[in-house]
Amino acid sequence: MENVYLTIVLAPLLGAIVAGFFGERIGRRGAHRATIAGVAVSAVLSLWVLARFIWGEATVFNGPVYTWLVSDGMHFEVGFLVDKLTAVMMATVTFVSLMVHLYTIGYMADDEHNWPHGALSGKNSYQRFFSYISLFTFSMLMLVMSNNFMQLFFGWEAVGLVSYLLIGFWSTRESAVFANLKAFLVNRVGDFGFILGIAAIGMYFGSMDYAEVFAKAPELADTQVAILGGVSLMTLIGILLFIGAMGKSAQVPLHVWLPDSMEGPTPISALIHAATMVTAGVFMVARMSPLYELSETALSFILIVGASTAFFMGLIGLVQNDIKRVVAYSTLSQLGYMVTALGASAYAAGIFHLMTHAFFKALLFLAAGSVIIAMHHKQDISHMGGLRKYMPITWLTALIGSLALIGFPGFSGFFSKDAIIEAVGHSELFGSGYASLLLTAGVFVTALYSFRMYFLVFHGRERMDEHTKHHLHESPWVVTAPLVLLAIPSVFIGWFAIEPMLIGDWWTTGDWSPIVVAASHDTLQPLREHWHGQAAFVEHGTHALPFYLAMAGLALAALIWWVLHAWNPRIDELLQVFGGPVTRVLQDKYGFDDFNQRFFAGGSRGLGRALWITGDRTVIDGAMVNGSARTVGRLALRFRHLQTGYLYHYAIAMIVGLVGLLTVFVTL
Repeated sequence: MENVYLTIVLAPLLGAIVAGFFGERIGRRGAHRATIAGVAVSAVLSLWVLARFIWGEATVFNGPVYTWLVSDGMHFEVGFLVDKLTAVMMATVTFVSLMVHLYTIGYMADDEHNWPHGALSGKNSYQRFFSYISLFTFSMLMLVMSNNFMQLFFGWEAVGLVSYLLIGFWSTRESAVFANLKAFLVNRVGDFGFILGIAAIGMYFGSMDYAEVFAKAPELADTQVAILGGVSLMTLIGILLFIGAMGKSAQVPLHVWLPDSMEGPTPISALIHAATMVTAGVFMVARMSPLYELSETALSFILIVGASTAFFMGLIGLVQNDIKRVVAYSTLSQLGYMVTALGASAYAAGIFHLMTHAFFKALLFLAAGSVIIAMHHKQDISHMGGLRKYMPITWLTALIGSLALIGFPGFSGFFSKDAIIEAVGHSELFGSGYASLLLTAGVFVTALYSFRMYFLVFHGRERMDEHTKHHLHESPWVVTAPLVLLAIPSVFIGWFAIEPMLIGDWWTTGDWSPIVVAASHDTLQPLREHWHGQAAFVEHGTHALPFYLAMAGLALAALIWWVLHAWNPRIDELLQVFGGPVTRVLQDKYGFDDFNQRFFAGGSRGLGRALWITGDRTVIDGAMVNGSARTVGRLALRFRHLQTGYLYHYAIAMIVGLVGLLTVFVTL
């Protein structure tokens, strides 16, 4: 099986190398064929591995592939840990990536129009983009398949690097360059905490291997670290690692990079925000469950941060008019749901929502891209409307994605989101009441912003200009086929996956459990005790508060942006004016960006200016360089008077010097 796992990882890398280094020689068709073939091989093998775990034929693989170095008894290796958690992530990542690769053929077909005439960076951009997204897939697979912290960090940084290249892919646009630099810097903040957490593990555990660290963790559960008067080692490690997850998974306050990353092409928006980079933090915390279960403080911290992100970021989606940014804030909100589940020790529910969300969120992003293609790359939903009759496939798949997102009964998002809300409601950790309230209220907000976008785009009056309207048509099959393929699991995957992932003992069967939950933290146990099948779960959900809130949000959205909007097209604008200071707060995104620009960016520039004035200009140039020159000049002006040209002056100087030397000699 080791060769199979190596093939899964290396096939996308090989495709990236071929498209990247030989793109000009093999052309567009050769580049997308090479990368799609690599990702397709990886996807087929990943699905086969997952199937073997589902049917109980596979065994856990945990072993090194390559030893990089050994230092003071600590091994730094490239190795794989392939268990049920890894298999779920591998299948999800590679399937969504394959859909994105296929979609990219259609979306990037006219990419040369996105570059200024003669721009060298636009040369072979099509091939380069395919190379990047294939390399992104390789990086994510290295992350999820790692069996040690060194490889985890490699994959962690690799996805960050490739995301930087992809977000700023259209490098001639100032906004794209700003966005990728912002993403890179914000993630560095999180990664600083992440690497400190790994360093603490290396220091106290003496190993980078997951299995060794997890086995030794109970022994160090009561260890205190002399920081701030004494902090639990497990709390310190847990919070430091989670700070890294806050950056990658865009949790408050390190969320600011994700909406701006919409400056990248739509395919990478789907890949980054559905199944890969932003879910890396969720996966990491679930993988580290044996450590987090030893610190309730760290779990409460995760719980509060996740719930705050889920609710408050969803509110911002209500005032966005860029179609991709609405979906981006939806991603932020749903990531908050996943993280809250992790804080409630419902790791299985968090991973379950990660999987269902990957399908319907990729679907929504790609549907948004299909709309953008039809609208000639215009993204303002206030200038759309009535696209249903022009784009029936995009309309239907976007409707399916939206229903899954709001947790409509029977759709995949319903099963995973309701399970999270149930689990958080049963948690007794500090902050669980706050989290339960925000997650429940967030259901209403999710339905409201989701169907605001849906109705403004696909229903009502046609608000585009005549030129755009005249050329409206459904996207080509290479764009719509991935939409259909993603719509299928968006509807059905919840029915099949909820029982083994949340109710049964699928995670705990065998000698290795990828998810560890303390008995006192098992918030999914009440769900198991009252489980009577999927149909009964759906029926029960239709009588719960989240269902009524979701339907209220959907109904209010239909009333405002379908019925009333047809009567008064300015109603959305009037509502935002009516919102007054609340609208301004949401449009300012709670001031996070302004604060960062003024305090961190402005402060850094101010510090740099102060150092330039005092250090460079005053000390180095003024005192050391120019100052030494001036000192030499002044001394020269004084000593020049000694050169009189009279012989008796020199004779006196020689006598005085001789007397001085004799005095020193005699004295010593």
